[in-house]
Amino acid sequence: MKFICKAVSVCATAALIASCTVAPTRPPAPPAAPPPYPEPETEVEPVVPAEPAAPISVPAVPPTPPVAEPVEPLPPPAIPPAPSERIGSLSPAEWNALPGWRDDDMQGVWSAFLLSCKALRARAEWQQPCWAATELTKHDTQSLRRFFEAQLRPYRVRNDNGSDTGMVTGYYEPLLRGSRQRDGEFQYPMYGVPDDLLVVELGDLFPELQGKRVRGRIEGRRVVPYYTREDIDAGEAAVHGRELLWVDDPVELFFLHIQGSGRIRLENGETVRVGYADHNGHPYRSIGRLLIERGELTMDQASMQGIKAWGRENPEKLPQLLAENPAYVFFRKLPDSKGGPIGALGVPVTPGRSIAVDPRAVPLGAPVYLSTTWPLSTMPLNRLMLAQDTGSAIKGAVRADFFWGFGEEAARQAGRMRQTGRMWVLLPKDAPAPSR
Repeated sequence: MKFICKAVSVCATAALIASCTVAPTRPPAPPAAPPPYPEPETEVEPVVPAEPAAPISVPAVPPTPPVAEPVEPLPPPAIPPAPSERIGSLSPAEWNALPGWRDDDMQGVWSAFLLSCKALRARAEWQQPCWAATELTKHDTQSLRRFFEAQLRPYRVRNDNGSDTGMVTGYYEPLLRGSRQRDGEFQYPMYGVPDDLLVVELGDLFPELQGKRVRGRIEGRRVVPYYTREDIDAGEAAVHGRELLWVDDPVELFFLHIQGSGRIRLENGETVRVGYADHNGHPYRSIGRLLIERGELTMDQASMQGIKAWGRENPEKLPQLLAENPAYVFFRKLPDSKGGPIGALGVPVTPGRSIAVDPRAVPLGAPVYLSTTWPLSTMPLNRLMLAQDTGSAIKGAVRADFFWGFGEEAARQAGRMRQTGRMWVLLPKDAPAPSR
């Protein structure tokens, strides 16, 4: 999850964190189902205590238990306050207006909906649907579809200009190689939040700016913008001692900043999960677009995979290219879990069933019916999703980021996805009609 705020006076405008993905001219056939979401295997050598050579006359002292790796506890699921600024509009629709509604396998989305209800049930209008979901005894596709039709009502999402189409991209949970110490090939630090990063909630000062915040640092008696990526990499920021881990690839680390969460495989086989904690408040500048403008890559090469390949082929040019993007993300270690990374809703996102949305248009936590196409294909991808995440690049009413899962296949699909789509948000029948 990444929150990039709008800048006022002392901070830069909030930025898009997105990679540039362009479809090649000959798309491969799309898969029949979303990619699996495997857990990385971790082998642990069993500890066998040695037997003493001879009986001892005093009780054995038990070994000191290992110190647990410090991780930040996850907050309980909760819906952030609704943004004061609203964009787009929602207009009532009929179920038969949703392309492929009768063909979707509702069993695939049910567990994701129950996760959303952990946060949604705190809202009065969602208490009845979420209570009814816990009482439902039949979970076949037809019964689940009838449940959604009985409890919810579809609303078509439109942009401010009245259009109902927008862009659908993809994201995933990457796996990087890392170490707890700076050593050998592990030279690129992943930082926690620095102590001097200042976050100002503007709504606390000016009610009309409720929900807006800026980031900076104190310099004398003034609040100034926080250090840029180039400054941080040059050692000018107060990040010494805030290193969480060290990784072996600056390009993979850069894309971890974009994705916002991931897993780090250590040399001993252990895997550490990390997630977004904060950012430096600077706008993102697309390095893919820069490479196209400079003739380093063509449009059809400027996918995530193409940018990674360019970085490995041009290590001498890479530091300066990355420095041109001033945005920087700070991380935290997270508890391990069998589910996906934790989204903005505070629950694990589900591969193939969770999307990131702009909460100014789509209520966070709500079901959203998405009508788009598979990556680099014209094959329809019509599916009920859950709006369980946000992202700095997800700006606009009809705008979604499709979570593909974990691993190489998920990375391949996410890196190629830049499709056109339409969206319908499903709201409780007893909820007040949307004002916009």
